[in-house]
Amino acid sequence: MMPAAAPGKVGFVIAGTQRGGTTTLYEYLRRHPEICMPVEKELHFFDDDELWRSPPPPYERYHAAFRVEPSHRLLGEATPVYMYWEPALPRIREYNPTMKLIVLLRNPITRAYSHWNHEWQSGRETLSFHDALLAERMRSEQVKPAQLRYSSYVQRGMYTPQLQRIWRSFPASQTLVLRTDDLRTGLADVFARVADFLGVARFAPVNAITANAHAYEAPMAAEDRRYLAGVFEAEIGQLERLLGWDCRGWLSDAA
Repeated sequence: MMPAAAPGKVGFVIAGTQRGGTTTLYEYLRRHPEICMPVEKELHFFDDDELWRSPPPPYERYHAAFRVEPSHRLLGEATPVYMYWEPALPRIREYNPTMKLIVLLRNPITRAYSHWNHEWQSGRETLSFHDALLAERMRSEQVKPAQLRYSSYVQRGMYTPQLQRIWRSFPASQTLVLRTDDLRTGLADVFARVADFLGVARFAPVNAITANAHAYEAPMAAEDRRYLAGVFEAEIGQLERLLGWDCRGWLSDAA
């Protein structure tokens, strides 16, 4: 089966979510003999607002990141902010209306803590996790009309509006929504679904990959877990109805 993308164009993106296993999936896919992915994982082409101020954007710069070999049949990249960054999706559609999008969804409670830990270790975040959660609304107001990028711990876990925004730009048939947990518990099935979705041959990776994992100085405080369970309870229910998933485990203390 030939991929649906126009020749020479990127045919799929891993579009989300941040801290949801996108680097692990990227590492698997860039080893596939039929897939060409850039050495640099996150190209940030469609969320770079400066590139889109004076159309047309520099597509040649985007394509220069790919080193195509004779066996490659499909170009793909992974920039997980695309799912969240509102202008990115119409830009992707303008570039390639047949683009396929893969989305990995992680428990938004643990995702938020992993996100904060990443920002804390990088030095971009100076507040404790608890204080950062309480400050998010104020920080969001301060950057309007833009979106909060680095400290959007809660906002990025509101998956339902992000998926609905994707489906306003692309048909659902061009999207594949997966659970991050399945990368650990059902990898063979996940990879088969991804390969079939992309129209490439199935193959089984020889070695398990866990990428971009960061150690925690301490586990999430029970108080913060309870707070986030309250914040996300309604959203998780909406997501279950939207996707037909059972996400009750996300709200339990063991999640």
